[in-house]
Amino acid sequence: MGALETLKQWINESKRFVFFGGAGVSTESGVPDFRSQDGLYNQKYDFPPEEIISHHFFRERPLEFFRFYREKMMPLDVEPNVTHRVLAKWEQAGKLAAIVTQNIDGLHQKAGSRRVYELHGSILRNYCTRCGKFFPAEYVKNADGVPLCTCGGIVKPDVVLYEEPLNEDTVEKSIEAIQNADMLIVAGTSLRVYPAAGLIRYYRGHRLVLLNREATPFDGYADLVIHDSLGNIFSQF
Repeated sequence: MGALETLKQWINESKRFVFFGGAGVSTESGVPDFRSQDGLYNQKYDFPPEEIISHHFFRERPLEFFRFYREKMMPLDVEPNVTHRVLAKWEQAGKLAAIVTQNIDGLHQKAGSRRVYELHGSILRNYCTRCGKFFPAEYVKNADGVPLCTCGGIVKPDVVLYEEPLNEDTVEKSIEAIQNADMLIVAGTSLRVYPAAGLIRYYRGHRLVLLNREATPFDGYADLVIHDSLGNIFSQF
């Protein structure tokens, strides 16, 4: 039996699998990832992207932070692709227990998924750093310079910047879902970003599936590995 046929059989047999996804899930919607050849890390700016989207850079150079953030990290006009749509279908069918994502674009929810744990936050949520008032993404996108609240505080996107911890509640729920899964599908991620990548170690089952264009450090631990684009794989379902 080929790898894709095995995956189809495992999905048919599964009752509570979890999907763990990274940037590769959204690249086919037109969202750039960080580490591919045409990703953000390989584009030229006055500062490295990982410094611009750090906590200290946000505090010290908010104007430059928001210039980069609006241009490169706010794809508000993109639509879910076949991977997002198939995952939503599986959740509605009662097979997919949860999605754990490293992405901040909100495309899983836009496709109809309900139980989505966003490890790195979301561009769709923004809060005043002073009073906590909520603002939609369009407010940040359309603001001139640094987006400000009516109270004068800076409106910060609810995304986890470098040097910031992950949300404890989100991590705990992700771990619980992974521990209780009868299969874990890991897709579209290099598995090099910690602590997020370390969460898959909580899976104790025997159906660890890795779907990625290129090899990852965890390929040797997986029970099934397919190297292909997610669009090619999920269009088979």
